[in-house]
Amino acid sequence: MNQLLILMSPPAGQGGQGGIMSFLPLIAIVVVFYFFMIRPQMKKAKDQKKYIEALKKGDQILTIGGIYGKIVEVKDDATLIMEVEDGTKMKISKNAVSNDATASLKQN
Repeated sequence: MNQLLILMSPPAGQGGQGGIMSFLPLIAIVVVFYFFMIRPQMKKAKDQKKYIEALKKGDQILTIGGIYGKIVEVKDDATLIMEVEDGTKMKISKNAVSNDATASLKQN
């Protein structure tokens, strides 16, 4: 009996609004994904880009590889020279900087 109801087509007079109503849940899902997943991710990427552009000499940083250090020199070719704890200097890409490590280093 249920199979018969599923296979039946709607009457000719009700076909116009049924199509729009069937897409409404799909549209709602897309809107929810945008506001809860896509938009916050775009905002986070924008903030990260702004932070990387504002890096300057003397900033304490943490790289995406987990290395803590202090910026010694910022170069124009999207790289910087970072000094780690024992005085070793490393040349890294600005994009490899994860976040500010000032608070983390003061705790240790």
